[in-house]
Amino acid sequence: MAYLGVNVDHVATLRQARQTYEPDPVAAAALAVLGGAEVITVHLREDRRHIQDRDVRILRETVPHGLNLELSTEAEIIDIACQIRPDQATLVPERREEVTTEGGLNVVGEFARVATAVEQLHAADIPVSLFIDPDFAQLEASAKLGVAAVELHTGAYALASGQAQSSELERLVQAGSYCNELGLRLHAGHGLNYHNVRGVAAIEQMQELNIGHSIMARAIFVGLKEAVSEMKRLIDAASR
Repeated sequence: MAYLGVNVDHVATLRQARQTYEPDPVAAAALAVLGGAEVITVHLREDRRHIQDRDVRILRETVPHGLNLELSTEAEIIDIACQIRPDQATLVPERREEVTTEGGLNVVGEFARVATAVEQLHAADIPVSLFIDPDFAQLEASAKLGVAAVELHTGAYALASGQAQSSELERLVQAGSYCNELGLRLHAGHGLNYHNVRGVAAIEQMQELNIGHSIMARAIFVGLKEAVSEMKRLIDAASR
């Protein structure tokens, strides 16, 4: 059954809008765990637009297991990860002008750079996942790096509808099958919500789904613990 990873970045975004102390993403993480989340995900960006170093340090002390740190391949951020030692580090592409991550990491085109980051994280005994598009060449390059997992970028699936969405889901299914052949754990995320999560959660090899915006949007109306519980029920039902 696929684990649910809840991304609490948006809580920090709201806090940083006023440069104040609330709402606290650490408190949000505690509620998400109470709601059934097995993983807490945060992205420590170079520009610190939402999650701050303090957040990651406290989360490492308060999340008993399942802390997933998203990060770029920049040396400064890699060093912080090696000091904090999350349960998993997920390397993602990062551009300062983007609103959110817009695509997968180009492992093929930036192999040496990604390899250096992976080696540093492995030296600190941190399991690594790579956030990539559902592309066989990217999967093969990821496997060559010896990472534990890949997280498939589900943005194209989430934005599509009708037959186009079915085609995008099939791409994810085929990529999941190839992950299994390559010995990679299969994760997925980006744009998943209460309406489209079932198809991805039902992929046979799926082990972790990371979801943020949709859960936080729902939480405004029903509360965070209930919003997480609702998503967890959908994933569990689809995974059975």
